[in-house]
Amino acid sequence: MADPSEALRLRWIDINGNVITINKPVKRHYPRTIQVSNNLISMLNALPKDSERIFPTTYANMARSYYGMRKQIAKKLNKPRILKISFVTFRHWAATMLYHQTRNILLVKKLLGHKKIENTMKYTQLIQFKDSEFEVTTATTIEEAKTVLAAGFEFVHEKNGIMMFRKPKRFLSLEM
Repeated sequence: MADPSEALRLRWIDINGNVITINKPVKRHYPRTIQVSNNLISMLNALPKDSERIFPTTYANMARSYYGMRKQIAKKLNKPRILKISFVTFRHWAATMLYHQTRNILLVKKLLGHKKIENTMKYTQLIQFKDSEFEVTTATTIEEAKTVLAAGFEFVHEKNGIMMFRKPKRFLSLEM
């Protein structure tokens, strides 16, 4: 969950296996390491290695390109709300979803690299899930409950020996 400016500062030597080290954080952020997927590492390794940096460009150039494409897409799809999606929108969305999946604000703070918890707390209020936006399941034995908890569900209630669990749906409709 790198800030866009942090991502642009990444160098090839900052990747070690599936771990990316952010050595040059932005203001009010800590240096940190982030575990990433094999898929992301494969995509990064497919990029040309003509520079010390992974993304050898400036923030201004990236923004100009992104905002131009965003404008074309919004016009083509006739969806003006797309124009509100900025670089940091993706970071905010990921942080919000992680918080709602884990309910662990300290984990989100650590991954975002925030120095102050107050900066992370805003992500707890960005989305309000409705009952229909949860996956639900039940368990009747301790073994079933362990399996359900390991799958990311949280315990809600027990009635007549049936344990009820829920977790937010991972990807909600992104209808704009």
